[in-house]
Amino acid sequence: MASKIFGIDFGTSTIKICKKGQGIVLDERNMIAIADRRTIIATGDEAYDMYEKAPANIVVTNPVRSGVIADVANMTALLVHFIKKLSGSKKPGLADYIVATPSDITEVERRSFYELISRSTLKVGQVKIVDKPIADALGSGLEIMTARGVMVVNIGADTTEVSILSLGGIVLSKLIPIGGNRLDEAIKGVVKKKHNLYIGDKTAENIKKQLASALPGVESTVKVYGRDVVTGLPSLMEVNSKTVYEAISEYLYSIIDAIRIILERTPPEISSDIIDGGIYVTGGSANIFDLRGLISKETGLKVNICEDPANTVVKGLSRIMEEPQLFTLADSLRPKNLVD
Repeated sequence: MASKIFGIDFGTSTIKICKKGQGIVLDERNMIAIADRRTIIATGDEAYDMYEKAPANIVVTNPVRSGVIADVANMTALLVHFIKKLSGSKKPGLADYIVATPSDITEVERRSFYELISRSTLKVGQVKIVDKPIADALGSGLEIMTARGVMVVNIGADTTEVSILSLGGIVLSKLIPIGGNRLDEAIKGVVKKKHNLYIGDKTAENIKKQLASALPGVESTVKVYGRDVVTGLPSLMEVNSKTVYEAISEYLYSIIDAIRIILERTPPEISSDIIDGGIYVTGGSANIFDLRGLISKETGLKVNICEDPANTVVKGLSRIMEEPQLFTLADSLRPKNLVD
């Protein structure tokens, strides 16, 4: 085993890296800016600053979509850049890597995470995979090595993963294509429809953070800039929380439906554990106002919004690296019990 071990969470929106003995060492946007189809001019947060502002010859893109690698070449370039940055050297030394992946993906998609690292120009020792729900639960401070079942709902940028865990493994898991980005798109659509205003992804995300509520009744407004649909000129409009609720409520109830499906198929003995412990919610969109109230209202169960929900996966990877009794959770591919 190499002396250095990195844990990586390849998120759709952000890439987070932890290092054994140091905790989280990198948390940046998972974006890359390429000029003239060949020259990398910016990565991470710097590339995100260029998003929706770059000229035609500069493409700013996310190499990961829906939790899986969509652009291997650009993701490899990003990873190599970040590891070199963290190592302070153009030739980083030998290191092992632990990668968190969604559980409800194909074996080909899972293996692509191995190959991305092993075929890069980095000096690579062992490459291990850990299921993201397991890292998520560990990073939330949950005990998953016992026979007591826990339920974790991770609402990410492109996907939401609902999982039941027990005895260090996944009993049931369901991945649906709804996350924070889908909510942003819905907000863009409703602002265009109601206010005749084109807004960008960044503006929609900002509206979501300020006004999004999982239950109706919140009264708040925010001023936003965009382009008038009719005149084509820059315009300033005021958007209220009621409009945002109308945009996102359908998608939030789709997440509720996924939770119900898993609960309906959960073994009775584990169901009793979930009644006692409740549902644990993580992911960047777990911070939506009153999300706890909506899930509790629709399921009748206690709901726990985890502390620092956006970083639970990478914190779980850090625990796996630091605690020898957990290291066996990171291994080669294994079959899953998945729900259609």
